[in-house]
This record gives sequence, structure tokens and C-alpha cells, in this order.
Amino acid sequence: MKKNFTFVFAMLMIATFGVLAQKHKPIDPKATRETKALFKNLAELAENHVLFGHQHATEYGHGWAGDENRSDVKSVCGSHPAVIGVDISGFSGHSKENIQKAKEKLRKNVVDTYNRGGITTISWHFNNPVSGGNFYWRDSVSLPAVKYIIPGGEAHDKYKQILDDVADWALSLQGTDGALVPVIFRPYHEFDGDWFWWGHSHCTREEFIALWQFTVSYLRDTKNVHNFLYAFSPDNRFSTESQFLERYPGDEWVDMVGTDNYGDMGRDRYDIETAAKKLKIVSDYALKSGKLAAFTETGLESIPDTTWWTETLLKTLQKYPMNVSYVLVWRNDTRSPTHYYAPFPGQVSVPDFMKFYNDPFTLFEKDLKNIYGKKK
Repeated sequence: MKKNFTFVFAMLMIATFGVLAQKHKPIDPKATRETKALFKNLAELAENHVLFGHQHATEYGHGWAGDENRSDVKSVCGSHPAVIGVDISGFSGHSKENIQKAKEKLRKNVVDTYNRGGITTISWHFNNPVSGGNFYWRDSVSLPAVKYIIPGGEAHDKYKQILDDVADWALSLQGTDGALVPVIFRPYHEFDGDWFWWGHSHCTREEFIALWQFTVSYLRDTKNVHNFLYAFSPDNRFSTESQFLERYPGDEWVDMVGTDNYGDMGRDRYDIETAAKKLKIVSDYALKSGKLAAFTETGLESIPDTTWWTETLLKTLQKYPMNVSYVLVWRNDTRSPTHYYAPFPGQVSVPDFMKFYNDPFTLFEKDLKNIYGKKK
């Protein structure tokens, strides 16, 4: 009887893990081999580690810009971040010449990261395509562009032209191995706030979901972009799973779920318990729905807290059992003496950052091994 029970239990466990393995794959059935490998490896690494990321890390830093193979993080610890954040804000709202320059500069950055074995995540501070101006909402100036650019809207064709440019660029990302570079595409972030024109008060739930679903469908199914993983990331204005999912477009439209949280991490207050609970909501949903999870943005400007890396960030990430693939801190401005979120040589948090770097839980670029499943 015991043998039979053990056998049945083993078969049930194999079946369960088989279902989970089937669930844990990109939403694009035509995803490239390298994109599928990235998804799988991020899921596996998240079981015991978290990858460290930094926005615009290799484009510029504290007091410098455009230096080859440089980042402030590398200058401190000897390795680039595992995840490099970039932005396609320059792909619209500018002259054709400037758009082309922006596309080429960013293409090189993304390809270089891939060739080194690192990972790129793309945000989109999308200039308002209807009223003009930048991505922020400005009362009496900005128009609620979402309803104009979704199917049936009067600016829908203009939006498709912008996506055509994004698609052309995505299909130009070719590594030295000849493969298309996989990237994590994170559009329309922090939509639960009102500071962006796609924010909560500027479109309905139905309009936002229509925008998300059309964007994914057009890039994937019409333009044949098969090297994107799609990341859904509100800010931190939720305390339950249902609140987190209030504008969720559906599991068939999302590869990664995440959250941006500065407020609980020292900007407004130090509240590790609340930050960790929110991150656990994200991680728990990812695990049961076959998605990746990430702490998509966080940080403490100027990092005046000399133990922030181990006493705030690391403790938040390790407060509860969670599978979080990466954490990304915001950028280091090249001109501002105070606007930076990662350390540079001589910055007061460097000793603690080195403890964070040396912790076996954290991974940087040089720790990644064949994340894209490249043939040797």
C-alpha cells in the first residue's frame, strides 16, 4: 500500500511540475530560441537569486557620458549590472534625423549588452502623440491620448506608424552570433498614478487594456517581432492581488509582472514590511500564472543612507519567500550632483554596496552563464 501511495504521489508531482513547465514560457508561440531561453533562465535563477539592474547604466553616469564599456557600477565592483535599463522615448516626437540617431545609438547599446551576456529592459517615456509635449500629464495642455490611439480612435493610424518604427528597430537588433537580441519591453508603466498621460485618471480600465492588447498584438502578430518579452508594471498603489490586477490585460498578453516602488524604500518612508508584502503579491501571482516577476524600479536618490543596499533593499527582497528575477534602480544623471541611484567611486554607500554585490543572492553581469542558451 505504501509503495502504491508513493508511486501515485510521485506521478502527481511529475504531472504538476510538467504543467508548471508548460505554463512558464513566453506568450509569443513564435518567440525566438534565445527569447525562450531568456525566459526559462530568468525563471530558474529567480528561485535562488535576484539579478541587479540599473537604468541607463552604460549610456552615461555620474559626471560622464558615452564612454565605451563603462558604467558607474562596473567602476565600483568590476562588473556591469546584469540588467541594463534603456528607454525608447527618442523614437517619437522628434525630427526624423534625431529619431534615426536615437535608434542607432540605442541599437548599439542593446547589442553590446547582449554580446557581453547581459540583459536589456526597455521602458517607454512616450511623448504624447496627440497633444504634443512630453510624457507627463499637464493640466489644460495634455490630451488623454489613450482613447485617440486605440482601435477606432482618430489617431490610431499615427500610433501604428510609431509602432512600425519600434518594430523595425526591434528587428535590427542582431548580435554577433546572428541572432535577434531578446529584450524585456515594459511600456505604459506606473499607470496607476496620474503623472503620465496614460495614467489612471486619463483613461478608463477598458481603454488601457485595449491599448495594451493592441500594442502586443500589432508588434507580435502583425509586425512579426518575436524577440520581446512584455512586462506589466504599475507603481505601488495596491495592497491586494485584485488591486494589482485592476488593469491587467490578461495572462495571454503578459510575460512579466512587476512593480515600481520608491515611496516605501526611503523616499517617503522606510517600510520594508509593506514593500515586501507588495513584492510578494507580485511574485505569488507570477508563480501561479506562469509569469516572471521583477522589482521593475526602485532606489533612493543620492543614497545618503550608507547601509541602504543591505539593510533596506536586500532585506526587502529576502523578507518573504519570493521568486523575483531582477531589481532595477534608477539612473545616474550625468550633470546633476544629486540625481543618482547607484554608487560611483567615492560615494558614501560603496562599502555597503560591495557587501550587496558579494552576497551570493545577488547576480551581476559577469555572474550570468549562457542566459540565452547560445550554442558553444
